[in-house]
Order: sequence, then structure tokens, then C-alpha cells
Amino acid sequence: MQSTASRREFLSRTVTAAAGLAATAVCAPAAFAIEPIPRSGQPKLMLSLAGYSFRQYFKEGKGIDPKSDPARRIDMMQFIDYCAAQSFAAEVTSYYFPAKVTSDFLLQLKRHAFLRGVPISGTAVGNTFTHPAGAKRDGEMQYVKNWIDYAAAMGAPHIRVFAGEMEKGSTKDEAKKLSIAALEECCDYAGKKGVILGLENHGGIVAEPADLLEIVRAVKSPWFGINFDSGNFRTDDPYHDLELIAPYAVNVQWKAEVQPRSAKEKQPADLPRIVKILRAANYQGYVALEYEAAEDPWTAVPRLLREMRALIG
Repeated sequence: MQSTASRREFLSRTVTAAAGLAATAVCAPAAFAIEPIPRSGQPKLMLSLAGYSFRQYFKEGKGIDPKSDPARRIDMMQFIDYCAAQSFAAEVTSYYFPAKVTSDFLLQLKRHAFLRGVPISGTAVGNTFTHPAGAKRDGEMQYVKNWIDYAAAMGAPHIRVFAGEMEKGSTKDEAKKLSIAALEECCDYAGKKGVILGLENHGGIVAEPADLLEIVRAVKSPWFGINFDSGNFRTDDPYHDLELIAPYAVNVQWKAEVQPRSAKEKQPADLPRIVKILRAANYQGYVALEYEAAEDPWTAVPRLLREMRALIG
């Protein structure tokens, strides 16, 4: 049993540390997200599976293949069951939720995941933040804020978001400024709900690591970082560029393929190298398999999950 003196010492240290954090938050709120995320201790890679991996087989949502076998189609609750069987966390991709998302559905999903022992690692939205002021931009902002509310209700700690493409007649600098402003506003809202936003390296104005990092360093919020997608860079050396963004990662999408700029087709990813990159950056968080290749996911996903588990341990 812990002694009274030990408890007193622990409480004293805790209060002192809390006071220090509070002072830091008051004096330098803009210091977050400008430098790589500081993480003490050892790398910690936790396994998850993105619902997008089964996009053809969900019963509702975008990207569903109407010719897919009806007997193999699933809803989000059944996807949670699949993750439970594989002992993986679940990224519950927003695209496959009911068209009308209700509080009852979100709470049922949260309860179901908890009872199946499945952590919800996050969710994802398909937004565009490069629209100029007007109805389109307002709609995109509200869409992301709605999903921040949904994530908070489900207990999902993270949402992966996009920047967008340059609008016709705009410049990359203008598009970046629009994206930065939108991200700061949404991060401010997300922070009040306890949700972190991760900007994915998803083409458009963040197709190159330098542009992505410029945006990330400009967004002044402790509720923001990079959603590291291992298969999205179509650059000369994708692995080198993944090394550049890894220190800012708050979530990882693990793809089975990569496609350097010089390659005409996708090629198998060097998965051990990706693990090495994440560990070198002392990443601590979820690594979600997001399967996109041609092989049927019902056969490919279990194999890749086993490979991930073997590599990560």
C-alpha cells in the first residue's frame, strides 16, 4: 500500500506539473503544431483498420459496388464485429454511415464497439477547404464541424481531413491561405470537443511535402497534425518525403502500395521501411490499414493484417 508521504509527494508533483502546463498554454498557445510533436518514451504503434478498406461492400454510402455479392455486404456495426474478430481498432469512415446521422446511431455504435472491445481510432471526412468565401465554403466548414460533433459523441479521438484543390483562377498561395484559415477555425472548434484533426497528404495543394508542411506549421492549434498516408505521395522519392512528415503525424494510414512519380503503375509498398520511418520519428499512435488494391478485400485484408501484426509486434 502506498504511504501517506508518498501520496503527498505524488500530489505535489502533479499540481506543480499542471501549473506548468497551464502557464505554457496561456503564455505560448501558438507554439503547438509549428515544430515536430514532442514525444517522450519509446515508439508505440497501435493497429487499426479503416472502414474504407471494404468500400465496395458496405450496405450504404458512396463507392459501393452494386454488383457486389449481397451476402457479403456489411453495415458499420458488422464492420466493428469484423475488427473485433481481427483484434484491431476501427476507423469508422464517415462515407458509410447512414445518410441521416442521428445521436441514437452514434451512441449505439459507441456502445457496440465498447462491448466488442474495439477502440474507435477515428473517422474521416471528404472536405474541401480551398473554396473562397461563400456558400460552398460555409457548407464545407459546417460539414466538418458536424463530424467533429459526431466524433465526440462516438468517442473517436481523431478525424482525417483534406485541404483541397486550387480553384479555377486561383493560385496555390491563395488556396493555402484559405485552407489555413479553415483549418484554424475547425481546430478551434475541435479542441473544445476534444478531437484532433489530421491533415492528410492527399494530392491537391498538399501533393508535395513542402506545401503540406508549410500549411501545418502555419496552423496554430494543439489539436492539429498530419494524417500520414503511406501511399499518397506521387513524388520522386515517397519514402524520403514520408520521413519529412512523420514527426508531425497524429494518425497513420497504411497502404499496401506506393507509386513514385517515375512509375507508370503502383508497386508493393516496403512495409518494413514504413515501420522504420515511424519508429525513427518516435511515433506513438494508431496505424490503420486502408486497403485500396485490386484484390478482393475479404481475402487481402486478413493477410495484410497478419503482416502488420508481425511487423509491429
